[in-house]
Amino acid sequence: MYTEERPWGMFENLLEEKYCKVKRITVYPGQRLSYQYHFKRSEVWTIVQGSALITLDGVVMRYKTGETVIIPAEMKHRIENDTESPVIFVEVQHGEYFGEDDIVRISDDYDRE
Repeated sequence: MYTEERPWGMFENLLEEKYCKVKRITVYPGQRLSYQYHFKRSEVWTIVQGSALITLDGVVMRYKTGETVIIPAEMKHRIENDTESPVIFVEVQHGEYFGEDDIVRISDDYDRE
C-alpha cells in the first residue's frame, strides 16, 4: 500500500490495476482539494466518514456518510471539508490512464499547477 501526504490531507492507494485504481482519501478539517477535472478517467466517490461539500460543474451540494458521487471524465469537481472532523472517502477511478499528471487544476488553494 502506498500513502502520500498532501497539503489538504492524505491518500492511500488501496488497489492499482490496468483497469482501475482505488484510493482512500482523508481531507483534514477546513481543507479542500483543487477544483479540477481529468481527460482520461472518471471517478466514483463514496463518503465513508463525515460530511463534505462537493462541487460538480459549479453546483455545490452536501454529501454525508454512505452517499456516492459519480464524476464522469472532464466534469469539474472538488471536495471541501467545512467541518471540524476529518472526512474520509473512497475513490474508484475507471478509464484508460490513472496517473497524477491527468489532473487539470482550475483553481487551487496551495498554488499548485
